[in-house]
Amino acid sequence: MSLIPATILTGFLGSGKTTLLKRVLSEAHGQKIAVIENEFGEENIDNEILVADTQENIIQMSNGCICCTIRDDLRATLQDLAEKKRKGELDFERVVIETTGLADPGPVAQTFFMDDEVAEQYLLDSILTLVDAKHAAQQLNDRQEARRQVGFADQIFISKADLVSSEELDALIHRLKHMNPRAPMRAVHFGEVALKEVFDLRGFNLNAKLDIDPDFLQVDDDHDHDHDHGHGEHCNHPSHQHDHAGQGHHHHHNDDVKSFVYRATRPFDPAKLEDFLGAIVQVYGPRMLRYKGVLSMQGTERKVIFQGVHQLMGSDLGPVWADGEARVSKMVFIGLDLPQDILVQGLDQALV
Repeated sequence: MSLIPATILTGFLGSGKTTLLKRVLSEAHGQKIAVIENEFGEENIDNEILVADTQENIIQMSNGCICCTIRDDLRATLQDLAEKKRKGELDFERVVIETTGLADPGPVAQTFFMDDEVAEQYLLDSILTLVDAKHAAQQLNDRQEARRQVGFADQIFISKADLVSSEELDALIHRLKHMNPRAPMRAVHFGEVALKEVFDLRGFNLNAKLDIDPDFLQVDDDHDHDHDHGHGEHCNHPSHQHDHAGQGHHHHHNDDVKSFVYRATRPFDPAKLEDFLGAIVQVYGPRMLRYKGVLSMQGTERKVIFQGVHQLMGSDLGPVWADGEARVSKMVFIGLDLPQDILVQGLDQALV
């Protein structure tokens, strides 16, 4: 049996997760989707799209989708669904997990790798994060959950963009890119998103062939140092500042979720790199939300693709470096107050 693709849908309270989900569930797309709902008061999917007694743990939808609420833990729910599918009691092709607006998506993502039974049956496809343009600035300032949701995202959808000015939207996009440069982002209107932008994104393949984002190795600045530290701490774009009651005092947003890019033109020594990364995830793993790289490694003519979440890392051999292609290693780290200087120093020391 092939692996069942799973998508995690996250975003702060009121960001439009249910609106997007309703669209996905009620559209005549011919796909059979199982939705796992974190049960949380008014966050539950609106009853008008359900066609059964909501006391049931698993509800069949009118268009062949199914919906279930988590009454026990996610692991048990995923195993239960897979077993019912195996026995022919339920028919579905993929799973969408809607987290509560206050959830950290990290533990949800880890379920797919930490539990052998789940890992043998499911493939985590991607984490989709909805960001409410109208309230995002305040939420990102005040709530770590909102910042983590952005840090974990493989794709960001910005909702309610029509309620803010183009300058405010611009500033928000700039801030989000500062926090997570690896996730494509786009504004969506009332959850109107093409399914190809929601499913089969292959954004999170720790346990499968890792696809390379074609833009990932593009040099996005004019530095020609051996390594480049990406988006600097001292960015003075307006998105990182705000006025207090019109007094004109500028304060930087101290987002604890930050990203930085490491680039090197010398190849890595595989043993040194493995030792360093192994040590670093032991200490800082809980603060490392996502990290990903395309690496030039001594001893192979192929690109080495690696990525991770918290303490979990996976790597795979990618395509051969093309003739004349610059063998530049590039890594992006997204995390909570990560010690950039320690990471840079350790990575430098792991180069040949």
